[in-house]
Amino acid sequence: MTDGRLAGKTILISGGASGIGLVTAQRALAQGAHVAIGDIDAAAGERAARETPGLHFVRLDVTSDASWAAAVEDVRQRFRGLDGVVNSAGIFLIGDIESISDEAWHRTHAVNLDGVFYGCRHAVRALKERGGSIVNMSSVSGIVGGHNVIAYNSSKGAVRMLTKSVALHCAKKKYGIRCNSVHPTFVDTPMFRDTVEHAREPERIRAALLAQVPLGRPAQPEEIADLIIYLLSDESKFVTGAELVIDGGLTAQ
Repeated sequence: MTDGRLAGKTILISGGASGIGLVTAQRALAQGAHVAIGDIDAAAGERAARETPGLHFVRLDVTSDASWAAAVEDVRQRFRGLDGVVNSAGIFLIGDIESISDEAWHRTHAVNLDGVFYGCRHAVRALKERGGSIVNMSSVSGIVGGHNVIAYNSSKGAVRMLTKSVALHCAKKKYGIRCNSVHPTFVDTPMFRDTVEHAREPERIRAALLAQVPLGRPAQPEEIADLIIYLLSDESKFVTGAELVIDGGLTAQ
């Protein structure tokens, strides 16, 4: 494709086999980008690539520095460069300060925080040759707390500040790299639906969660993806170190 908001750009999206990551990949393709999705779930990633013509899949364990290095090099070699990285991989585990296990705490931070750290580090190394954009998926849970999601709160809050540090570093070095975080509320993805369906009272829990959102519904993945496309595009070339909240009014209360 020769036209579109991302025409000629190459984008790598972690966690791209499903949810927000996959929808963002499809949106980016439609806007003229070369798109690679990285995911630890090879079966889902390969299926997504088969079902979406033009999408390239590379296996990626975001908790591994070496895996990130290999994925970025694969994409750079295939498309002769890289212009944007979206750190979309994430997990959600329930637990409060007294009940959460060490395993759940460390696993959440390994995926949600370490994965973004490695993604940013390898993105900066690749993008500083010609500039580009890094988009980190955080959450409203990185801004406001919840009594029973301590690891998720902690990891997403850390992504918020990591993003600002990366943005300032790249600005100081004059790399031409922008780095921003996106903070959605509940999004109608497999992860959200699975969390609700496995609750003791799914309908009550869903209603209670959505009652927190002034607009009264979950976000659609396409709505989050469109914001990410903006951040990847040249339309946002003066936006860096920002936290873009897309939450149906939840944090306005």
